[in-house]
Amino acid sequence: MALRIDHLIVAVPDLDEAAARLFERFGLASVEGGRHQGHGTANRIVPLGDDYIELMSVIDPAEAETSVMGRWVDAAAREGARLHALCLRTDDIAGVAADRGLEAIPMTRLRPDGMVLSWRLAGLDRAISEPPLPFFIQWDTGLREMPGAAVAPHTCDPTGITGVELTGDPAGIRAWIGDADIPVVAATGSPGITKVTLGTSLGEIVLEGSEL
Repeated sequence: MALRIDHLIVAVPDLDEAAARLFERFGLASVEGGRHQGHGTANRIVPLGDDYIELMSVIDPAEAETSVMGRWVDAAAREGARLHALCLRTDDIAGVAADRGLEAIPMTRLRPDGMVLSWRLAGLDRAISEPPLPFFIQWDTGLREMPGAAVAPHTCDPTGITGVELTGDPAGIRAWIGDADIPVVAATGSPGITKVTLGTSLGEIVLEGSEL
């Protein structure tokens, strides 16, 4: 039941503007992700190898209003682009869910090339109601088709997420994550994700708070 960082969600008001800013500032390119049916949201993927950054925005406000996830993204994006949530990958979502009293929920996303990606999530409701608790994912697709493996024209050759700082109740965060050997630090403070570091061939990139 090993855990590792899968992706970081950054809620943004506009996908194209956020993608352009990320490329201009850091040399991190992105690719079109797709739409989350029934939630009124869509994404762009910043592939980092084994993990990735997910830029997420509301594209259908009426549909988003009917979805807990849609309302969650919309509320965050109204305050500008911001580090929003952390997702941890597992190869045993049933076990992770059972240990934490959660339910694993199947989800899909249609890629622009017509391929349907499928996965199972657990703990998203807790991540929404109790930030900055991470949620959990198990992909039902092969490694080559996972978002982090997409090809994007970066100018900095990223090597992945090397650190995440969560603030809130450190004991509660550590109990939720368990004894997983991942680069996540829990500190006391207002609930949220305060800093994310990325490794690249040109040195470390640091994202802080609402900074892109």
